[in-house]
Amino acid sequence: MGNKKLHPTVEKFKEFVKEHPKLISEVKNGSNTLQEFYEDWYLLGEDDPFWEKYRNNDDGTVETQSDSNEKAESNGKWMKQIGSIIQKVDANQMQYHLNNLSQVIASVQGVLAQFQGEKQSTTPTNEQRNPFAFRKD
Repeated sequence: MGNKKLHPTVEKFKEFVKEHPKLISEVKNGSNTLQEFYEDWYLLGEDDPFWEKYRNNDDGTVETQSDSNEKAESNGKWMKQIGSIIQKVDANQMQYHLNNLSQVIASVQGVLAQFQGEKQSTTPTNEQRNPFAFRKD
């Protein structure tokens, strides 16, 4: 690589990987990439409990806690999934679905009112059609 200086965060990540040798084995077996680990490290920080399963013990052996490892791994994947879903949310689609939901609620309320024997006018008011509608000034 020669005389190229790496970014300070990359240097810190390299030191972090040396302290967590199981990261390299995960990369070698193909379950994750160093890029994914770097992004997690950057977002979570090096003190996050997620990294405990990759840390060396004081005597130099690698921790093997399969149950806690699986839980930590599933938590990490869950957080990634939530993050990717939030990034993909389209405000217009959300508004469309909320509007449809409010129309369904209004329809169900109308059916329930008919079964309860309440008299309703032939033309429901705006509030009856859409319970989430706001009046404009």
